[in-house]
Amino acid sequence: MKLFSKKKIPEKKKSLLREYVESFAIALVLALMIKTSVVEAYKIPSGSMEDTLLIGDFLLANKFIYGSRLPIPFTNIHLPALREPKPGDIVIFKYPQDQKVNYIKRCVAVAGDTVLILEKVVYVNGRVFSNPVNSKFTDIYVLPANMGNRDAFGPYVVPPGHIFVMGDNRDNSFDSRFWGPLDRRLVLGNAMIIHYSWKPDQNAPEVRSDEPLSLPKNIIYNIINFPKRVRWNRIGSIIR
Repeated sequence: MKLFSKKKIPEKKKSLLREYVESFAIALVLALMIKTSVVEAYKIPSGSMEDTLLIGDFLLANKFIYGSRLPIPFTNIHLPALREPKPGDIVIFKYPQDQKVNYIKRCVAVAGDTVLILEKVVYVNGRVFSNPVNSKFTDIYVLPANMGNRDAFGPYVVPPGHIFVMGDNRDNSFDSRFWGPLDRRLVLGNAMIIHYSWKPDQNAPEVRSDEPLSLPKNIIYNIINFPKRVRWNRIGSIIR
């Protein structure tokens, strides 16, 4: 009896274009997951955290530690937090009054803590909250309570589900002293490391839409001045 074997049907090879498209899609999904759930890059646009963070610093933030949001469209599902924000953490968050804008400040107190500021000195639960190593005051004058919350505030108990944040540049920071406690749900991540730092230069040509040559002028200027505009000593610095 003769046995007949089935002929193997040759598999269709994927087209080169399809392979590229699939590889790109996978890379895009992975990049989105990392950006949304693990690590994200931010740029410092203002001086409210000087001299801990400077204008032009580019940093990486750990989004996983506080329970990052999963990249699932039309949902707000979060992973479990490894831990909650604690006093001393530098946190990135959505600004409560405009959630399209990201802010960065230092957590000073958490829910249930009592915050009191007397003559610029911050007290949490009756104890002095030590000024961070690179924090600063730029105004030698102490403003009385009737002139605002900058140098005199509280006592104030941080409500449940919130934290109290302040900038390290204490005299030049718009923070919880002025707009209130930060909703914990708006916290995005914990600042980790400065991966690049670019010094502002008032002499750099401004890029303008009404001047076509402004872009190449700006690029050429920055290439020429690249060595002195990069803050080489800040690259790789751990943020504390």
